[in-house]
Amino acid sequence: MSTPLNTSAILAAVRHAGALFLPDFRHSAIPQDMATFSQQLANIERRCLTALQAHLANDFPTTPWLSADFPELAAGEQPAYPEYWLCDAMDGAIQYLQHLPGWTINLVLVRAGQPYFAAIYDPLSQELFWAQAGGGAYLNDTPLRPSAKQDSALTLAVFEHSHGLGADPALLARVSHGVTDLLRTFGVVRNYGPHGLQLAYVGAGRLDVFYQEGRDVENWLPGLLIAREAGAEVTTADGQPWHWEADSLLVAAPGLGAAFRQSRTAPTV
Repeated sequence: MSTPLNTSAILAAVRHAGALFLPDFRHSAIPQDMATFSQQLANIERRCLTALQAHLANDFPTTPWLSADFPELAAGEQPAYPEYWLCDAMDGAIQYLQHLPGWTINLVLVRAGQPYFAAIYDPLSQELFWAQAGGGAYLNDTPLRPSAKQDSALTLAVFEHSHGLGADPALLARVSHGVTDLLRTFGVVRNYGPHGLQLAYVGAGRLDVFYQEGRDVENWLPGLLIAREAGAEVTTADGQPWHWEADSLLVAAPGLGAAFRQSRTAPTV
């Protein structure tokens, strides 16, 4: 049975979690070794998750909380729950530790195997992107719309990649080829850090195209729902409707995904 959705409580919880990290931002030393870096990352994730769970316990007392290393998720399968929270907690925690902007609090509620409600909060700008399936997408209280650009020379595209590319030569080749195609197709190609925030920016019309090869569903889901509800096109890199098992993601303002696919060249073997 699905839990009644208290939208205000979810948004308040995400804002609260983000506010916890503002006082310490840029006030601790940037980690210089892997042990310190890993410990600080773990502390961030634990603190963020604890805050979210505490604020939502009354409204969602039986909804489980899963992370990317949950066995079914790690295996690319759907967990056997009618609904659950999938929480990456702080997306862009590396940026936080490096004293850079671009870190957000991300949360998505999955129902019947699909993202149902998502929130992405940028504490530095106090911008809260959120969406409910079938209910549209918003920046704070303002409805989101993707860009209407059709001239590819004016477009701003971004790309992401998963960790560990060096251990997967085939994926590295796909990523390299895809980025080359982006550079060939669109006016400007960049990377702005967190997956979710970049996807929300496509929904808001700030970015025009998001592209990634390799499966990264736990990082995609919050921003994917926001972009889709805003009106962006959400497909795989080859233009198929996005699905849970997909190992690529292309999110674009209407028409730009087709322009990208038409310009692609076959990989050199």
